[in-house]
Amino acid sequence: MLTIGEVAQLAGVTARAVRHYHQRGLLAEPPRDRSGYRRYTADDVVALIRIRTLSDAGVPLARVSELLAAGPADFAVAVAELDRALGDEVRELQGKRARVRALVASESVALPEEVVAYLDRLREAGMSERMIQLERDGWIMLAAHAPEHVPEWIAAKDKHLDTPGAMDFYRRFGDASDWDRDDPRLVELADDLAQVFSEASEGEREEWFDRGGEVVGPRLAHLLDEQALDAAPGWRHLNELMAERGWSGWTAVVKTDDG
Repeated sequence: MLTIGEVAQLAGVTARAVRHYHQRGLLAEPPRDRSGYRRYTADDVVALIRIRTLSDAGVPLARVSELLAAGPADFAVAVAELDRALGDEVRELQGKRARVRALVASESVALPEEVVAYLDRLREAGMSERMIQLERDGWIMLAAHAPEHVPEWIAAKDKHLDTPGAMDFYRRFGDASDWDRDDPRLVELADDLAQVFSEASEGEREEWFDRGGEVVGPRLAHLLDEQALDAAPGWRHLNELMAERGWSGWTAVVKTDDG
């Protein structure tokens, strides 16, 4: 007769696991000696080894009892089902691992290919990583909200950046994120932006700045604006200067009624 510690050692499990198998009904409770201790036999060792083997193979404890009682044919069917389930889990984990690798490698997670290419273009043009990060976070929200519109919005952004001087202007705007409130370059930039907006047609302004209009909606547009302005004090003051010149908002630049 064996104690719980001895039977656990022989079966390659812990005494705690043996007690758990008793609670789950996988292993019958053995008789107790006069001192009240459980006493196990060789049959219990065999049973524990079978339970451990099935558990180590990935069989849920809820199905171990079923497999232990199954005949050869039913056992084979059950094992085949478990194999298919494990295969599905493996493929799911492989997909998650690929997404994690992509997350480490680039912005491609949660972003369409068009946006990744657009961000790469900004990076190659020498845009700061801070500017690119703000762009990325904004596009993540836009892509989640209205993914079907992202290709046309990116096409409009690319079209604007293709115009002469646009990339330099955009880089200048990015640099302004860290400028102090009293930096005279902010006033100069606000004047230049207001002139560009005034000279542009309504269609051009929509192509340059509008990321969806009614599709985005005022709440998301405001959130995108505030996300950028909170991260860049220079932009917040620039936004105030632009409001003084009759312009409001960056996600969808529109002229105010009195401007």
